[in-house]
Amino acid sequence: MLYWLAELAGDLSVLNIFRYITFRTGGALLTALLFVFLFGPQIIRSLRVRQGKGQPIRTDGPEGHLLKKQGTPTMGGLMILSGVTFSTLLWGNLHNTYVWVVLTVTLVYGAVGLYDDYLKVTRQSAAGFRGRIKIVIETAIALIATWVIASVGEAPLSTALTIPFFKNVLIHLGWFFVPFGAFIIVGAGNAVNLTDGLDGLAIVPVMIAAATFGFIAYFVGNALFSEYLQIHFVQGTGELAVICGALVGAGLGFLWFNAPPAQIFMGDTGSLALGGALGTIAVATKHELVLAIVGGLFVLEAVSVIVQVASFRLTGKRVFRMAPLHHHFEEKGWAESTVVIRFWIIAVVLALAGLATLKLR
Repeated sequence: MLYWLAELAGDLSVLNIFRYITFRTGGALLTALLFVFLFGPQIIRSLRVRQGKGQPIRTDGPEGHLLKKQGTPTMGGLMILSGVTFSTLLWGNLHNTYVWVVLTVTLVYGAVGLYDDYLKVTRQSAAGFRGRIKIVIETAIALIATWVIASVGEAPLSTALTIPFFKNVLIHLGWFFVPFGAFIIVGAGNAVNLTDGLDGLAIVPVMIAAATFGFIAYFVGNALFSEYLQIHFVQGTGELAVICGALVGAGLGFLWFNAPPAQIFMGDTGSLALGGALGTIAVATKHELVLAIVGGLFVLEAVSVIVQVASFRLTGKRVFRMAPLHHHFEEKGWAESTVVIRFWIIAVVLALAGLATLKLR
């Protein structure tokens, strides 16, 4: 919305600053942060009153969680999504198709997660929305989003897969790019969802990944920087840095209330939406494989669940003491804060490795 002020720069040159993505990204970060700070307490009070007993805790999870986390309200993702949406609409270029695609996926995934959280709270059961129905809805939205991204982009890059560390290597996927991109978006959403199991565990790696892709989006969407770094230029994707800034700001605000002991959980409302946003941004910027590096922590968490389930069904034995992976370390005797902080460190290292792919080519 404020981007339109740049059109008046001919009459008042100072307004030209609203053309700069860097300025609007900073504005989006601060706006989302302040929004969550200001309205967060009110949202928490409202959810606590409406939910009563709060989010039901898994009975098959670590025993300590039943004592420490019982009664904590969920759906805290509403705080994040409200801040991100308001900030993006205020600071983003609303003529940009990529902005609307990412925002749509984020909100639809958030709605799916909200309904799942609602069922869990009202039924006081850890079982919410049927898994197959959730996946079908997520996949349908992801397919549409990927198709729009491919349609907006320029051929042949629009339907091609870029390879990290190689500047001229493209794998042309053709029509298969649409289901491939959908797989990335759905996988990212559910991987973040699986990671959200301890206070502050998911939100900080999400912020780290969002900040990393903010840089990637800015460089990929800038013809001069993309040429200097020898990465593929995707016109219009630089505007996604504004959404990444909003994600970081809203995440910081949410962390204030989610820091242990958490006053609120983000729930599927937040985790599905944030993962879907990161996946869509990765597809739009042609850095799908880099997401697997930057979001490697989420990949590890998801793989641990897949391995655990497959091993138990095939052999009757478990590879980990408990899945997802963070519960395995809790069962080994690590304190919750130790698990969380060490996982944050891993997320930082992986983000640096992901950024390195921009130059090491």
